[in-house]
Amino acid sequence: MTSAVPPVDRALLTSIVKAYDVRGIVGEALTEQSVEALGAAFVDVVGAAGDRVVVGHDMRDSSPGFAEAFARGATARGADVVNIGLCSTDESYYASGTLDAPAAMFTASHNPAAYNGIKFSRAGAQGISLDTGLADIRDRAGDFLEQGISAIAETGSVQRVDVLAEYAAYLRGLVDLSGIRPLKIVVDAGNGMGGLTVPAVLGTAAGLPALPLEIVPLYFELDGTFPNHEANPLEPANLVDLQAAVVEHGADLGLAFDGDADRCFVVDERGAAVTPSAVAAIVAVREIARVAALGETDVNVIHNLITSRFVPETIEAAGATPVRTRVGHSLIKDRMAETGAVFGGEHSAHYYFRDFWGADNGMLAAMHVLAEFGAQHAPLSELADRFTPYALSGEINSVVDDVPSAYTRVVEAFTGRGEFDELDGLTVFGLTAEDQPFWWFNVRPSNTEPLLRLNVEGADAATMAVVRDEVLALIRVDPRGA
Repeated sequence: MTSAVPPVDRALLTSIVKAYDVRGIVGEALTEQSVEALGAAFVDVVGAAGDRVVVGHDMRDSSPGFAEAFARGATARGADVVNIGLCSTDESYYASGTLDAPAAMFTASHNPAAYNGIKFSRAGAQGISLDTGLADIRDRAGDFLEQGISAIAETGSVQRVDVLAEYAAYLRGLVDLSGIRPLKIVVDAGNGMGGLTVPAVLGTAAGLPALPLEIVPLYFELDGTFPNHEANPLEPANLVDLQAAVVEHGADLGLAFDGDADRCFVVDERGAAVTPSAVAAIVAVREIARVAALGETDVNVIHNLITSRFVPETIEAAGATPVRTRVGHSLIKDRMAETGAVFGGEHSAHYYFRDFWGADNGMLAAMHVLAEFGAQHAPLSELADRFTPYALSGEINSVVDDVPSAYTRVVEAFTGRGEFDELDGLTVFGLTAEDQPFWWFNVRPSNTEPLLRLNVEGADAATMAVVRDEVLALIRVDPRGA
């Protein structure tokens, strides 16, 4: 290890291993020492000695050094590292899928510049969570931190491979955009990896033919300090520049990618955000129709429990079966594999595709929206309105000192007024008369912070607002009575 930072112990390591990935502040628990131990542990746990392991990284300043440290640990334990260099997370999934090799992607996604992390995949881009191997990786890495990493007799090698052109061609083969009407789109890459992948997939940077797209770029320069805004389009403040640019340039729509470019958000021609639930419904209809045309009759589509009620309604109307799941990246990947689902959508703008090894791919979702929108002549706002008949609050986070007490207040207030469901946190479906508008809400405690996350939907904006305000008042009660 070259950096002059205090050594990492087992307790510190545990603090950065989350439910579905590794995430932490660079130079604290997340150091080249801990990353090297995690690389060695990953090889042992997934049984990659003598086989290939894919390693990729985003544009954060610490990412190249971490990728090298991980490769040192992985090769010491016998893996041959395929270093794909700068890439988006879904590009690393492509490499894992097409090479049928486990992968490690260095990114902290949408987190601020001080953070970094690792997203792990088993061979074939399959997810890893605490319950399916990440806890074993953590514990094995802790052993290596305490005892040192012992190199096996047949250590591995490192090979540098660029898969961007192949990745771009693969996506073009899944969604054909060559015949759509000409569109002007503004793309905000947020100084993240979309600045690399958008020109390759939607442009000609990877040597592919030009598409009928005029792209107006915003913040395509790769810069892990995020000088313009955080690369987290889920926060409305980070969409402001895109919304203004769409209107200024008279564009047909806008796209915003997060830091590692695995999530994509859509803005219509007026600068209004299109909900991820609407995108999920649009893509679901397209994927259901595609496989039905190939003769599939038993089609499953996954949606997590926080997507709009319109998503399962749309899936059923299209002739498929909606599969409702908890929130969670690796969990949904597992459910994609278990059910053979053709598509899966989350409220957080993660979109999963069977034809992409069940992994999520924001670029592919954007291409489906472009294909659907580009095949007709109405504005995007009209298309989006058809897929957004109800009112959603979006996710509202509240810092709460006593999360269990707040949770209990909500349960007591709505007992007898709604049907309770505890698939993930607490979902309450309103017990309303037939002539009254429907509503539901979900409250989920954070696993890592003193937060309660609230999502509300109602048949109309007024109904949603009443329920939202009541639940927020219960959550945010001041225990001091002030």
